[in-house]
Amino acid sequence: MAGKWAGMYASKIMLAPMVRVGTLPSRLLALRYGADLVYTEELIDHGMVNCTRVENKLLGTVDFVSPAGKVILRTCPEEKHAVIFQMGTSDPERAVATARLVANDVAGIDVNMGCPKPFSLKGGMGAALLRAPDTAHAILTALVASLPNTPITCKIRLLGTEEETLALVRRLVSTGIAAIGVHGRVQTQRPREPVSEEQIAMIRKIASEVDIPVIANGGSLDISTYDDVVAFREATGCSSVMVARAAQYNESVFRREGLLPVPEVCKDYLRLAVEYDNPWENSKYCLMSMMRSAMLTPEGESLRTATGLRQMCAVWGLGPVYDAAVVARAEKAAAIGVEYHGVGSPEEEAERESARKRPRVERIDDKDVTVMEIAFDRRTNKDGDNPKTQLINYCTKQGLPRPEYTTQQDPTDKRFHAVCLAIGGRFASTKGDANKRQAEQSAALVCLTANGLSVNKDGTLKAPPNPTEV
Repeated sequence: MAGKWAGMYASKIMLAPMVRVGTLPSRLLALRYGADLVYTEELIDHGMVNCTRVENKLLGTVDFVSPAGKVILRTCPEEKHAVIFQMGTSDPERAVATARLVANDVAGIDVNMGCPKPFSLKGGMGAALLRAPDTAHAILTALVASLPNTPITCKIRLLGTEEETLALVRRLVSTGIAAIGVHGRVQTQRPREPVSEEQIAMIRKIASEVDIPVIANGGSLDISTYDDVVAFREATGCSSVMVARAAQYNESVFRREGLLPVPEVCKDYLRLAVEYDNPWENSKYCLMSMMRSAMLTPEGESLRTATGLRQMCAVWGLGPVYDAAVVARAEKAAAIGVEYHGVGSPEEEAERESARKRPRVERIDDKDVTVMEIAFDRRTNKDGDNPKTQLINYCTKQGLPRPEYTTQQDPTDKRFHAVCLAIGGRFASTKGDANKRQAEQSAALVCLTANGLSVNKDGTLKAPPNPTEV
């Protein structure tokens, strides 16, 4: 293999970039189980370039914090030698500015050229770059020239034909990148569709044609164990493999000694989530991804209703681990003179979680908006009586104007946020949702909840419960 970075990417097994999964606890867990390199989730240059680098002395981390105070990326010394920052970008100058911001805290920079989601495509990012080779070439050229001491890579998908794919790969490799990741599906294929023998052969052809490491991706349907990872590498003829969904479901897939039971993996994950104060919503998403069919068990049901890290820890008997970490963090904060807004007991944690869900007023786009940290969960909406329907019916019944909604997508985490204009005010959830419809439902739920409304399907108010029946 040619190039000064070949040894870093050759003969490696990696955690692939995955939105909402590739946060710090998952990355560290993958490394501890045996992964050689770990990728962050795709982070968009528009959001990252405005972040401030903050050394978090309390956690021992480096945080990249948005102007609104949100931690967009958190990393730590344990992963510095192995973490690859993946960015979504469509502009060379913005890509370089973002890369320079994080370069000293990561092992490498990767450009996403394979994401098929509409958000990426509309912004000229991800798989849109497969059909914009001039832009893709310009981005990589600028990064390689501007960051000579940082390895630059990209991750692509296959194009329609072998000839098209090889032509693109050769052009990208000519920029001086250190390695190239190749996802074995085309843009229109979904994860449930297997990579075909023809596509495997196309990856083999790419690996034989270039003199930098080729990283195969897309084989998770055939991967359950470490041995399966090795078999996929051999089948594709590639130097290395990155694993996505198989790792999302059980990160011990990186263990050469074999898989661990999912509950044990969940415990290992939670210990890291507590140690690094990972947002509980993200931790819950990752744990539910691991539990999958086990969500029907008592542990799964407890996890589904959990609303904080301690509640999730309690599912697996780790409540004392959480409590000890909170006390230790408070003591450390006092010792180093750092302000700490944490909690000191399970009771205070419960109160804090309750307070976070109370209505409060924030300024959004220069307007007062009542916000709450709650969200609509369609899985619990068994009778179809959703918040938007309730609110429309209530307003109609009361002769009030019909509710209106404005929705925006956060470029950093791709979550949707809606503001509901109804009952003489503006209302929004702070949590963010996966799509526009659900964001509007969450905003309507905040409106109903903040106004203390419990509404029947016909728009009339429900009678308050009889105190003797509560």
